[in-house]
Amino acid sequence: MRHVLRGLAVPIGELAQALAQNVGALAYDDPVAGLIRREDIEAVRERARLEDVVGEHVTLKSAGVGSLKGLCPFHDERTPSFHVRPQLGYWHCFGCGEGGDVITFIEKIHHLGFAEAVEYLADRTGVQLRYEEGGAVRRGVEPGTRQRLMDANRLAEAWFREQLATPEAQPGRDFLTSRGFDRHAAAHFGVGYAPAGWDNLARYLRSSGYTEAELVDSGLCSRGGQDGRRVYDRFRGRLIWPIRDVTGATVGFGARKLSEEDQGPKYLNTPETPVFHKSQVLYGLDLAKREVARSHRIVVVEGYTDVMAAHLSGVTTAVATCGTAFGADHVRVVRRLLGDVDDPAAGVVTGQGREARGGEVIFTFDGDAAGQKAALRAYAEDQRFATQTFVAVDPGGLDPCDLRMKEGDSGIPRLLSRRVPLFEFVIRTSLSHLDLDTSEGRVRGLRSAAPVVAGIRDRALKREYTRRLAGWLGLPDAEVHAAVQAASRRGAQPSAARGGQWPADETAGPDAAAPVRGLPPVTDPCRAARA
Repeated sequence: MRHVLRGLAVPIGELAQALAQNVGALAYDDPVAGLIRREDIEAVRERARLEDVVGEHVTLKSAGVGSLKGLCPFHDERTPSFHVRPQLGYWHCFGCGEGGDVITFIEKIHHLGFAEAVEYLADRTGVQLRYEEGGAVRRGVEPGTRQRLMDANRLAEAWFREQLATPEAQPGRDFLTSRGFDRHAAAHFGVGYAPAGWDNLARYLRSSGYTEAELVDSGLCSRGGQDGRRVYDRFRGRLIWPIRDVTGATVGFGARKLSEEDQGPKYLNTPETPVFHKSQVLYGLDLAKREVARSHRIVVVEGYTDVMAAHLSGVTTAVATCGTAFGADHVRVVRRLLGDVDDPAAGVVTGQGREARGGEVIFTFDGDAAGQKAALRAYAEDQRFATQTFVAVDPGGLDPCDLRMKEGDSGIPRLLSRRVPLFEFVIRTSLSHLDLDTSEGRVRGLRSAAPVVAGIRDRALKREYTRRLAGWLGLPDAEVHAAVQAASRRGAQPSAARGGQWPADETAGPDAAAPVRGLPPVTDPCRAARA
């Protein structure tokens, strides 16, 4: 009997052997495992369904009788080589060689020790763990462990939510109302309020048994004062959003200032901690993950209120980054949920619903310079996706939250229906500051856009956008092709993708900032400008 992968046949015996090599010694030989009773560890293994735990991080599909497969969460791949055997309780990746049982998976995916992984699963499954030290049984979690920091965040979230109902929090409630959110929306997203005092939360957590070191390690408090020993609340007088990981556990917070007297930044997030890594979390993903996996679509917006507005408008696949640009780690998280694979037709829009084959990643950027730079950063990451990437920008420059306030719940879905491919958006935006009705403008446009087209690694797409660029500029195909080839040889890359500004021409004259007159409309991108 053989287990059939896409284009690869693997004997069942070989699969079992690979799994056994990774799992055989897992039962009790971990040096930390002796602290937890063996029968409790076994109870955790029995109650934690492997396919459910893995399925929160990987979109799994049937791979034959008793087997599931998906994209490995531990290395970057486009063809699924990650296999799960629920009946055996084992998983294994034939790409990177990782494998184990449900406890091992939690250890690796959350970077936990063995005992902490068992504790995490015990909390999920309702297993009461018993700890042994010198024959005595104790209950609880050791101070300073990851689970303690997670628990501190959970308590802080509940406390923040309670504070939102206090008289002091009226400015926070007024802000939510002004953005179109009622108390039910606030409750759904866990929005809370941090009082203005210096140590309100610190005193509450101390009374719950947390040490000052844990308060600082969790990112909920900071140290200051002349001797650097004073511990004070990081968030004060601000509206609070809990930031959760894909499992729904709160790992950090985002906070918006409500008063001009607050000299801090408009938004303040939890700093990097043992449980919060901003490059690996997406706000709203815990609420969006099921629909993302079902619809194979994810919408990336720019702020917490944008996520709220999108979900309340029926776009329940919306997420946002947390104080950082959308990067490679985010790509890996999104790809696992989308089940992104190599598909020659990925991105082809089909059907009346205008859904893209292979799934979609849609970015909603502001139309300003910062939004344009964000688009170029996404352009640099886009080629990590087989899934087609699109951009949706409101012509009036409104963000999704403002758009919902102006147009109601239909505004954001209508914005997404006007999405354009990311490559097209980047190229067209690089031309938008030029007057393409002049010879000088067209030449400068070619110098500006050729590096963008040259950066497209897919050869077929590069040829197509070379042809489109020729049409947009009204220049001969051969001339544009030569310019793109020259940019490719130079290894040219749009400077904004490296954090700079849009490609500029040093010889640009007064017409460089002229209104766009020769650029074809998005609805007719292939119109030949030279016709």
